[in-house]
Parts: sequence; C-alpha cells; structure tokens
Amino acid sequence: MTESVAAGPFGAWLARARAALRGEAGNDVPCGDCVGCCTSSYYIPLRPRDVAVLEQVPAAFLARSQNRPESHWLMGYRPDGHCPMFAGQGCSVYAMRPQTCRDYDCRVFAAAGIDAGNSDKETINRRVRAWVFTYTNDAEREAHAAVRQAALFIHANRDLFPGGFVPATAMGVAVLAIKVYSVFLTVSSEIEPSARIARAIIDASDAFDFL
Repeated sequence: MTESVAAGPFGAWLARARAALRGEAGNDVPCGDCVGCCTSSYYIPLRPRDVAVLEQVPAAFLARSQNRPESHWLMGYRPDGHCPMFAGQGCSVYAMRPQTCRDYDCRVFAAAGIDAGNSDKETINRRVRAWVFTYTNDAEREAHAAVRQAALFIHANRDLFPGGFVPATAMGVAVLAIKVYSVFLTVSSEIEPSARIARAIIDASDAFDFL
C-alpha cells in the first residue's frame, strides 16, 4: 500500500498553479526524497534563460528543438531514463536547473485524476497516487471535482476540438484542465451538449492564455 503524501490545501495549490502557468509565480513542491521527474525519460526544453546549465550539458544529450518556439534546445536522457545532470540522489546543477524543472509539479496529475504516463513514468505515477489534498471548504472540493471532470471530458472528446488543441501528453491535458476547470462549475456534462461544452473549453482556454 502506498503511503500518502500531503499535497497541501487544494484551493491554495490551484491558485498558485494557475499563477505559475501565467508566469506570475513559481511552484514550491514538497518533493522530499522523490526524484521521479529526474529519472523518468523526460526531454527537457532549454530556454534562452537556461544558458548557464546549457554550458554544462554534454553535447551528446542535446538536440535542436524543432517544435518549441520558446526553447532552442532539448536535453535528452540516458538509456536508463535518468537526466544526464542527475548524480546519485539529486541534481548536479540544482542551483542553475532549467526553468522547465523549476516549473514542474506532479501534483497537477493528482489534481486532474490521471497518471503522468506509462511504465517509463511509474516512479512519478506512484507519487501522483500518493498525493492527498486537503480542503478548507466545499468550494475547494467542487473546484477539484471540476478539474477532474475537465480532464475526463477533454480526454474522452478529442474529436470535438480543432486539430492540435488537445495536447498529446498527460501533462498537457492536466494543464489544460487546470486552465478551464471553471467551465465545469457551471455546466453538467450529463445535460449540456458536448459540442457546446467543447466550445466553452476553447473560449476558457483562450481567455486564460490572453488574460
């Protein structure tokens, strides 16, 4: 049986997560001794601001980024799935770690009620299943339920959205659910036509991104 890990009050976490997505705040994740994100076969985008760590990455683990306009390089991983900058039990460049690593918060999967990925993400999946949020009022419980409903609807109704709107990764789906969860505070997927909900999700996503 997996031992539970305190994820914190859901309302405070949700507000901070949304602020972080807008670039207004950083994440403060109680990782403890978990190094799942360092050992789970992630490609890490390196942005222009990550020049200090870029100079430390062995050339064999660098590739030009083709589809990420915000980054110039992607840092790959070792055959065992470990980041090339992972040493022993931690990051060898922690003080200058990439912005992507600073932003990463696997509680987003717990909030959305989905796993981080398949067997290559099993270490993270175990932590995701261990996170336990607390609630200070019913509104926070309703918000969490709405995030999960959003993730479920998006995953089950990809064909209702324009091509490319629904992210291909679990992280992308979870992030999108965080952005648009408010749609499910006012509509019921059992009553409202699915196409109308999809339109509301698109509008909510646009409003979040351009606020």
